[in-house]
Amino acid sequence: MSYPPPPTQPPRPTAAGHSTKKLVGMVVGVAVAAFALGGGTVYLIQGDDSDSKPSAVGTPADDTVTAGAEPEPEPSDTEPDVNGLTDAVKYDDGVEVRLSGYTRGVTSAYASVENAPYVAFTVKIENGSKSMVDIGTGYVTCYAGEESRQAEQVFDSEHGLEGMPSMKLRPGRTATAEVACEMPKNEQYLQVELAPSGEAEVAVLAGNVK
Repeated sequence: MSYPPPPTQPPRPTAAGHSTKKLVGMVVGVAVAAFALGGGTVYLIQGDDSDSKPSAVGTPADDTVTAGAEPEPEPSDTEPDVNGLTDAVKYDDGVEVRLSGYTRGVTSAYASVENAPYVAFTVKIENGSKSMVDIGTGYVTCYAGEESRQAEQVFDSEHGLEGMPSMKLRPGRTATAEVACEMPKNEQYLQVELAPSGEAEVAVLAGNVK
């Protein structure tokens, strides 16, 4: 007795075909929903997936740039000029300072530094500016010897060594003062730094005193 062959079943869809149908169904569903909510026309555009990928056009340009080198500023000379011990120092505002009359001696027993060897000089300030010069705010500092050690200023009324006056020098006027600094007899090098007022730049005078 023969049996009829079993009914032929339709082939099952492959996994790829099943996924494609699900994707198409999702797109159609979204399109229908958008149409129903917006009341407009929905266009479905089917294209190759490769169109949505960016494609390189040529070789990217090199973004590296070379900056031009800035010229280095030239160093400016901010140090004061060194003048001779008898040179006149002239300021831009018209004030002039000069040292002269260098003498050596020994202070008296009643001086601020008693029985000390010193070097004395006359300080002359000419106010050629248009305003008063406050000499009381100026100063004088001495450096003596080969090692340029700071020398203490001495005051000795017996020898007329009173130092700089505390006054305001009017335009067109001149003031003089006798200044002395302690200096060993066996030393010759002397450097004097002074400013006629607190607003003036420091003047430097240097040389040997025999």
